[in-house]
Amino acid sequence: MSSRSRTLNNTFFSSVGLYTEYVLGMLTSIIIARHLGPDGFGAYSLVIWLVAMGVATTNSGTASAAIKFVAELRGSDQLEMVPHLLDYLRRAQRLFLLVVLLAGAAIFIFAGDRIAPGMNHKLLLGFLVVAVVLRSSYMFNIGVAKGFENFRATAVVALVSTPINLLLVVLAWKFDAPVEWLLAVFVASGVVFYGMSFRQIAPLVPPRQAGIRLPPILMARVKRHMGWTALTVSVGFLIASEVEVMFLNLYADSSAAGQFKVAYQLAVGAAALVPGVFGALLLPMMAGALSQGREVAARRFVATTGYLTLLAAPLFAFGLVFGGDVIRVMYGPAYAAAGPVFAACLLGTCLVAMTQGASSLLVSADRQRSILVMVVGGAVLKVVLDAVLIANFGLTGAAIAYVTVALINAIAYMWLTIRVSHASPDWNKLARTWASAILAVVIAWPLRGQLAPLAAVLVGGMVLVLAYAPLTLLLGCWSREDIAHLQQLHQRFAAGRPRFGARFLAWAERRAQGEGMP
Repeated sequence: MSSRSRTLNNTFFSSVGLYTEYVLGMLTSIIIARHLGPDGFGAYSLVIWLVAMGVATTNSGTASAAIKFVAELRGSDQLEMVPHLLDYLRRAQRLFLLVVLLAGAAIFIFAGDRIAPGMNHKLLLGFLVVAVVLRSSYMFNIGVAKGFENFRATAVVALVSTPINLLLVVLAWKFDAPVEWLLAVFVASGVVFYGMSFRQIAPLVPPRQAGIRLPPILMARVKRHMGWTALTVSVGFLIASEVEVMFLNLYADSSAAGQFKVAYQLAVGAAALVPGVFGALLLPMMAGALSQGREVAARRFVATTGYLTLLAAPLFAFGLVFGGDVIRVMYGPAYAAAGPVFAACLLGTCLVAMTQGASSLLVSADRQRSILVMVVGGAVLKVVLDAVLIANFGLTGAAIAYVTVALINAIAYMWLTIRVSHASPDWNKLARTWASAILAVVIAWPLRGQLAPLAAVLVGGMVLVLAYAPLTLLLGCWSREDIAHLQQLHQRFAAGRPRFGARFLAWAERRAQGEGMP
């Protein structure tokens, strides 16, 4: 198989696995949220967040090291070292796991009544142990598969395990199972994910040969990688996850935590599926651009920031106008309070999406230490703001804290990237893009509250998009090269009809500047 065919093949299987896991995972979460209601879902979400925190810490550096160094050993035709490398990484993983379990035991012994009131703390600790072991091992196996560039294996795991998880949740829902049984389902699905992932990677790993030792230089690189990554991942998890769920359970109530979890999860998913699709391509693009020179990378940073803003702005506009209707359609009227929080979280996720070009350039330029400093600072700020604002303002405070940290984080990434690249985004074009989104909001706003929730989502979304698209052309948010491409698509798929559209594109092209993606 040629390099191009292999890349296309990997991209296909990676996309299949990603979208299958996300769509079915979202459907599973909706069923659980509707079944438990805001109060029960808030308590359930806190326990699952603790598991996710445990998995992130347990796999600190090990899963990414498996991807990086297995791929390197394959590339240098040293496959006989792979089993010994994996043995070392698994030993390191067990040490991290021991730290996690000790921390978990301390949490439930000294703060169990605050974190999970009314629940069996010994049972929860046992759940935490089993769930973290299964999920961290599954994620490590996925890292091994990616190191072998076998994305078919990751897709198979998702295609088999995720529907089984959904089926188990549906059965629990049908039998009106309490939250404890849903936690048991989570453990059972963990067994499925781990078993499937182990079965997929077993044929990939070569047999272990006696007398082979990993070179000291390789071991030094592995340890250095794990050291930096462990700190970045563990601290970064606080800023990248819904830590507000924990503080809401502590200082407000589990119902508010359930409302925030619904809003946050939906906002993150929407940003991942719209601007995130483009953003996922940026790291290799920036790395390739830097190999051609910093000026090329700088121009690409400017262009990608513009494109990401064009995708993110209408997403936030839609959430601002119809966010409440989206929540009612997907989660029911019990979660109506999550509507405004969803709009706020969507603003935060869109700000993060807009800076993906900046973060990709920084990573490609080996600015990991600077990134770590920003991650640590953002994590500290988030914890402080959450503790203060949630204690005083509850769910509203959680939304304010999340948006504030996202805004400051976006500003920090932009500032550092501008310093590194010596190039600034086209602020005027970004302002015109947001102006287009705001005008689209004004046009669609009269539909708010006038239609049934499902009709509002469908009709209102169409109205907003049909208003936003021509407004971006009218206000000069596209380059001449971009508009020329749009003209080609219009001619190819619509035969140049309607004629008014063709004339409008021609007029917009004459006004536009030539500043597309280099």
